Amino acid sequence: MLDKNTLFAFSLFPYLGFLWFLTRTKETPKLALIGFYALLVFVAITIPAGIYAKVGLGKELADVDWLHGSAEAFLTLSNILVVLGFRQAVLQHRAGLEGVEAEGK
Repeated sequence: MLDKNTLFAFSLFPYLGFLWFLTRTKETPKLALIGFYALLVFVAITIPAGIYAKVGLGKELADVDWLHGSAEAFLTLSNILVVLGFRQAVLQHRAGLEGVEAEGK
């Protein structure tokens, strides 16, 4: 049976595939793409933080507030970048549609 750590490690491969396809699609907003890549920073920080919590402090990462909160800050940052990137794309798309409508009148 797979434990949570093995499953977590295997979940990285589909995400890397997602990033590969997303990067190849030139329609992806750059800021959103940066946010999706920033999620890898979250993973890269969470793994050693979890190891330190377990080995150094004898606790689970979720039980060490200052360490868990610091790692989660990177998740929050990546989510904000994704949202702002797609928001910017939607606003640009709307502005383009309004420009097309103005030309047609």
